[in-house]
Amino acid sequence: MSTLIAPAAQAEIDFPTKPITLIVPWPAGGSTDRHLRALAQEASKELGQPVIVENRPGAGGTLGPSSMAMSAKPDGYTISQYPLGLLRMPHMQKTTYHPIDDFTFIVGLSGYLFGFTVREDSPFKTFDDYIEAARQKPNTIDYGSTGVGSSPHLLLEEIAINAGVELVHVPFKGNADMQQALLGGHVMAQSDAAGWDQFVDSGRMRLLVTFGEERTKRWPDVPTAKELGYNVVSSSPYGLAGPKGMDPAVVKKLHDAFKKALYSERSMEIMAQLNQEPVYRNSEDYKKWAEETFAKDKALIEHLGLAQQ
Repeated sequence: MSTLIAPAAQAEIDFPTKPITLIVPWPAGGSTDRHLRALAQEASKELGQPVIVENRPGAGGTLGPSSMAMSAKPDGYTISQYPLGLLRMPHMQKTTYHPIDDFTFIVGLSGYLFGFTVREDSPFKTFDDYIEAARQKPNTIDYGSTGVGSSPHLLLEEIAINAGVELVHVPFKGNADMQQALLGGHVMAQSDAAGWDQFVDSGRMRLLVTFGEERTKRWPDVPTAKELGYNVVSSSPYGLAGPKGMDPAVVKKLHDAFKKALYSERSMEIMAQLNQEPVYRNSEDYKKWAEETFAKDKALIEHLGLAQQ
């Protein structure tokens, strides 16, 4: 007499039996690509099948995962990085996907270190100096970011709201343009991920504040916005997701493999180079975080006048 195996147990036994595709929605060679390629390699050891990285950039990091959500089978063989932009884009323009309902959340992995820098000869010695100047001279104190609606832009605007000041936002196409504009004296300050690290370490820029939960190991003397009382913490967390409707047993197998990969020696080494820390969340907590962030960012985007009409 044959014994029937429950679908979940069957999936646990059979998955994976072929290579898995991991979509990285950014160009090859960037910081996220570097980290995820290392994770793919480490997770492959646990899964017993190759995890193949496919770069699919576009639409601010939302093209790859949204197209996966709309077209890939929910069998675990096509998964994607889930960047924060997926939770913001639907508030700013019409999208073909729903950022919660159309995805299965697998695991939260890491986030970026954001900081606020000025030139070494800036009159602003502290972040409080900068905010006080904005209070004294409304709409004259500016800063650059890598674009409208980006994490570095929204976190500064959230601080401005909390502090009761008005800042002038200057959007740039990318980090390189913005760094040169700051060094050339064309903007007073910049809010960005840690691409400024070399300029801070060489003394050409001064790091006034970081936006993580805690101070960084690399710049332990620099305060966080949270400890200064601005009540803002941002690291633009990212993780992995698949299409909606994935088998929980498949999700668990992927979660376990990538969690182990996250804390591997290779992953920790690359995160240290990128000034990142693990920001692990299990599948349930990762979905809960996404739901809360989706609601929170809606209010902020509406307040800033960036919401679709």
